[in-house]
Amino acid sequence: MARRPIDVTLPDFTGKRVVLTGGSDGMGLVIATRLAGAGAELILPVRNPRKGEAALTAIRERAPEANVSLRSLDLSSLESAAALGETLRQEGDPIHLFIGNAGVMNPPERQTTVDGFELQFGTNHLGHAALIGHLLPLLRDGDARVTLQLSIAANRGSVNWDDSAWERSYNSMGAYSQSKIAYGLFGLELDRRSRAGGWGITANLAHPGVAPTNLLAARPEIGRAAAVPARRVVTALSRLGVVGTVTSAGLPALMAATTPGDQGGRFFGPNGVGGLGGRPAEQKLFSRLRSPGDARRMWDLTQQLTKVPLNMT
Repeated sequence: MARRPIDVTLPDFTGKRVVLTGGSDGMGLVIATRLAGAGAELILPVRNPRKGEAALTAIRERAPEANVSLRSLDLSSLESAAALGETLRQEGDPIHLFIGNAGVMNPPERQTTVDGFELQFGTNHLGHAALIGHLLPLLRDGDARVTLQLSIAANRGSVNWDDSAWERSYNSMGAYSQSKIAYGLFGLELDRRSRAGGWGITANLAHPGVAPTNLLAARPEIGRAAAVPARRVVTALSRLGVVGTVTSAGLPALMAATTPGDQGGRFFGPNGVGGLGGRPAEQKLFSRLRSPGDARRMWDLTQQLTKVPLNMT
């Protein structure tokens, strides 16, 4: 099935500092390359320096004038998030755009971060939230747009409020859904608090649909020696045009990050059947994200667990 080209047009980002997590491969590398090509000063925090250097090479092949550099970050470590925050605050440059795209999915058994959190919740949500907390002064200085990358998994499951570490009974997919619901609730509350407090930060959400990205590939660092069987199915469906491609998967986040206007709290994803693929467009919030009370509760829980103040005072 022939595909019609799908793309978004980016504004000129010359003079704008952008921080993008998860930019060293897959749809994150697509996002990184597009932003670098639009003139952004692009900061790529990475856990694996070798992959980071390969990403720099790939970006510069597509955008020879790219202004892009690496920083060190392991989102499964609150200490690492604090260290990157301190590094960027010492550099002192305002951040105009933050895209939290990195994540892990479905370890074969329950694992914890160095801080004792369930791996997916600790990495996908708490690590990003802590980093944003450390960067709030720079985000305020840049009147930043914050974009958080969710998943269609945030449209099912729930937050395990009484056992967020899943110590009593573990379900890997349930824990993944929790991490993405939590991340989305946090982003919406960030936008609400910024508007109420005049912080100048807007926050939007995105999800990539379904595509053959590396989330389902072999991930030895989380104990997965081979790709999960579903990845072959997703790859075949992508070739048939039923679901998205790695390139199209990155477009909703780019739209969420660059759509004109200062209205936050918006949600972007593919507009095809079930949100699996298609052109990026604004979407209705998933039902799990619609409760302001849950968002406030997640904000408070996040501060409690990370011990990072999430305010501008």
